[in-house]
Amino acid sequence: MLIKKTIFVFLGLIILCSTTNAQFDNLLKKAKEKVKRKVEREIDKGMNKGIDEADKAVKEGASGKKESGEQKGNNSSSNNKEITNNNTNSTGEVENKQELTVWSKYNFVPGDKIIFEDNLISEENGEFPSRWDLTAGNAENAMLGNDNIINFNRDGTIIKPLMEKESYLPEVFTLEFDAYFDKESPLRTQRYEVRFFEGRGYNRTIKNSRKRKYSIGIYWNKVQMNVFGDEIKKSYQEKKAWHGGWKHVAIAFNKRSLKLFVNQNRLLNIPKLGYMPQKFSIGADFDKRYINVAAIKNIRLAEGGKKLYDRIMADGKFVTRGILFDVNKADVKPESMGVINKIVKLMKKHPDLKFRIEGHTDSDGDEVFNLALSGKRAKAVMDLLIDNGIDASRFESKGYGENKPVDNNTTPEGKANNRRVEFIKI
Repeated sequence: MLIKKTIFVFLGLIILCSTTNAQFDNLLKKAKEKVKRKVEREIDKGMNKGIDEADKAVKEGASGKKESGEQKGNNSSSNNKEITNNNTNSTGEVENKQELTVWSKYNFVPGDKIIFEDNLISEENGEFPSRWDLTAGNAENAMLGNDNIINFNRDGTIIKPLMEKESYLPEVFTLEFDAYFDKESPLRTQRYEVRFFEGRGYNRTIKNSRKRKYSIGIYWNKVQMNVFGDEIKKSYQEKKAWHGGWKHVAIAFNKRSLKLFVNQNRLLNIPKLGYMPQKFSIGADFDKRYINVAAIKNIRLAEGGKKLYDRIMADGKFVTRGILFDVNKADVKPESMGVINKIVKLMKKHPDLKFRIEGHTDSDGDEVFNLALSGKRAKAVMDLLIDNGIDASRFESKGYGENKPVDNNTTPEGKANNRRVEFIKI
């Protein structure tokens, strides 16, 4: 009998311990879940605070209180030469939309990978541009209003980029730059020359051939070029009175064909150039007695790549550096319309495509500011695509700031490659 009682007591203790352990495990699990929820709430609070700070930073940046290092110029030197520009003014949201409408048929698409870029940031005014070599004449860094520029001081000045290779142009490439035309341009000689050969002349004999390579002459409202000795002239009309200002020049070469745009106008479409460009230079010819400013800025050379749909099918996404924005803002620049129009056409052709649009920056400037700015820019691109007829249900947008670099942030080209918009298939 004593043995039976002992066994029952022992079994009771085991059951009690098991119940106690189970209750303890439940209490521990509940405690862990409570801590987890508290941590998650704190993280959410931190993220919301970060987003609020980021939005505040963007607003301060847009109002001039804070400047993003991504586009910051060197304006501080007391010895800097400054060129006064009375034509610069701020562009409002309405004017920006009107300008985008003007560029609605633009179909230039920049190359995928930046080979050379010079936005003249951190250059010392009055000095020769550090990333260029001089073929003829004289040029220097300067300021035109708020813009960093390469100022051509002498008629016949020609500059070429400093590159590691002697022949650096790929078989598919794009070249872009902004050229300033003086208010006297309609009445006086002012021309920019793009050469795809070495030297000063306007032409060079093609090796082992009687044919010649010719430079491209770009005027305020026309271009002029010889192909196989035949002169090609194409012009366009300004829709408003000309008071001087910037023109965006864009050149696309694809194995044998060449296209050239001045602003939204396609002026050259040459199916066979007759030779493979290997290098480039930019020059200026102008009458110094009447033309006050001959200058360029925002020079960018990029290598071409696959078509958008092929990239999406191969990689599940495509990346573009051809959607550009105003400094410290989410306003899409008009020259971005070539890429925008291409995407609209693609999505109308393939109604099953849906994208998450991601904005990315380089690491210059404040990290919080860049994060918020990239998000606003991604949304601005999404809104522009919706305005152009694509249903909103086919998009998401998100900004990552500087958190997902694809290149190093120590060179201008690396930073340019990190400043991008990605379209991720969803």
